Amino acid sequence: MMRLPLLLLALLCAAPPFVQAQAQPAHVLTLQGAIGPASADYVVRGLHKAAEQNARLVVIEMDTPGGLDTAMRGIIQAILASRVPVATFVSPQGARAASAGTFILYASHIAAMAPATNLGAATPVDLMPGAEPTSPGQKPAPEQDQARSPATDKDAPLSDAKTRKAVHDAAAYIRSLAELRGRNAEWAERAVREAVSLSAQEALRLQVIDVIAEDVADLLRQIHGRKVKVAGGVVTLDSAGLTQVRTEPDWRSRLLAIIGNPSIAYILLLLGFYGLLYEFSNPGIFVPGVIGAICLLLALFALQLMPISYVGLALIILGIALIVGEAFVPSFGILGLGGIAAFIVGSVMLIDTDLPGYGISWSLILPLAAVSGLFSFFVADMALRARRRPVTTGAEEMLGASGETLEDIQSEGWARVHGEMWRVHSRMPVARGTQVKVTARHGLTLEVEPFKGEGS
Repeated sequence: MMRLPLLLLALLCAAPPFVQAQAQPAHVLTLQGAIGPASADYVVRGLHKAAEQNARLVVIEMDTPGGLDTAMRGIIQAILASRVPVATFVSPQGARAASAGTFILYASHIAAMAPATNLGAATPVDLMPGAEPTSPGQKPAPEQDQARSPATDKDAPLSDAKTRKAVHDAAAYIRSLAELRGRNAEWAERAVREAVSLSAQEALRLQVIDVIAEDVADLLRQIHGRKVKVAGGVVTLDSAGLTQVRTEPDWRSRLLAIIGNPSIAYILLLLGFYGLLYEFSNPGIFVPGVIGAICLLLALFALQLMPISYVGLALIILGIALIVGEAFVPSFGILGLGGIAAFIVGSVMLIDTDLPGYGISWSLILPLAAVSGLFSFFVADMALRARRRPVTTGAEEMLGASGETLEDIQSEGWARVHGEMWRVHSRMPVARGTQVKVTARHGLTLEVEPFKGEGS
């Protein structure tokens, strides 16, 4: 009789740890598109959140053509410092992990791919505009030939010192990641130096990845029981049956993704400049100044996270200054044309990278340059017309005005000008009722002379 209560007590004591263990989920992050400041912020904060919630595993579903070096290294540093195991999964079918994605895959504790996916082509093209990944006349070796040493590629002549420095740095970086995770370091270095790629099956055969899985659930089943080394030590993965919790980007990540788009940052930059210029030329309106200041600060924040060319930024500022100068100092189009040329060249040079998704397209540059040019010439034309228009107000408007004397004037007297009585001075006698013309004004006294043909 005593055994039954003891058995029930033992079951009740064992139940909470079991429920707690099952409550620890697998956090799933989605990394799609070019890797930039917004995606890096999303992944880093997602890893921190998973650690705070004692997650068993973090799965990064990835489909990327590459990205910025600084953003990639920020993600890798977060993965290496994570106490929660990270499995990077190139998914769905048809996805790729090119360039920066290959580095992230090598840095992860578990590297997995879905069928019909590929990885590789990790040459740092953002630092090599227009450069070829292989040496002139050199044909890359087939992926199956693993006997070839990467030392043969180290001596290959590259285009310049900057290119060699970038490639050697990237090759050493990915080799260190491969050696840390026990993956194929020879092929990793070839992916950087020769821009080679692999399919999922070849990557598994060459020990570049650990698993080929159909989906996240299949991945969790296959990696169950594997041992991985995290920042806190060696962990045995207990992933079978884990609940998947997808972490979507919050408002901050979405905002960074919007303003981190080079085209959006470019438009914000122009809105900021034009808003401030309009406020300075028309003080007291406040609305253009406030909007312009906000747009300019957001643009500068976004641009400082991108590989921008400061020469291109200076040319854009010079172009805007010349276009605005045409409106205030009409130069028959010389300042305006020079400003449009500087504006277009600076816009092309602004983003110093060949990465897909990080350039400013001609379809955006040309319309904005045309609008700026039309605005400049429209304002200049209005200014020229205003200069030719006769003065209608103020003291200058009295010059050349006609009037009629109200009395005989020998030297000084009174006359009616514009329906008003003015004290007038004439150098010759003028009879009453004579039509006179104003030649000068001295305070409240007008200099007049009779019209031609009027008697004195």
